[in-house]
Amino acid sequence: MMISIVYDSGYGHTAKQAEAVAQGVQRVPGAEANLIAVADGAAPWDVLAASDAIIFGSPTYNGTLSSRLKKFMEASTRPAWLPMAWRNKISAGFTNSGAQSGDKLNTLIALAMFAAQHGMIWVGVDMLPGRGENDMNRLGGWLGAMAQSDDVSPEISPIASDLQTAAHLGQRVADLARRLKSTS
Repeated sequence: MMISIVYDSGYGHTAKQAEAVAQGVQRVPGAEANLIAVADGAAPWDVLAASDAIIFGSPTYNGTLSSRLKKFMEASTRPAWLPMAWRNKISAGFTNSGAQSGDKLNTLIALAMFAAQHGMIWVGVDMLPGRGENDMNRLGGWLGAMAQSDDVSPEISPIASDLQTAAHLGQRVADLARRLKSTS
């Protein structure tokens, strides 16, 4: 079972979050994580069509998606949207910004809307908000995994609890995709 993680990362922080999502996917027996950085160029549309789930990730810049992820989304019209190649696939999203809020919710809404337009099934974070810096879901997101990064190396930020939340989302998506696949 393949779970693709399509993401953009301007400074490496969202890439670190994507890697945490992949680690969560790999916790589920039989699940393989496939990281796809949109900055690398042409999207592997055939791989995405063959994926059992797709998780989208973007930094939040000026309250919305990165321009490179938006370009990927717009490029999906012919290879994925018109043939409804992603219909009924599990989907989810994650985002990162420099501020605690940073309007990350707007980015997650844009990702969820994109997935809905493709006929995908959106999965959010299934946990209560954390109360402290060391708690998972400390930023209180339900629509997707949120992280906050200081203007430092990706080796330092985002913090462990944000990466654990991302890994939890990856594991949840892989588990639900496995369940869906076993019933079909």
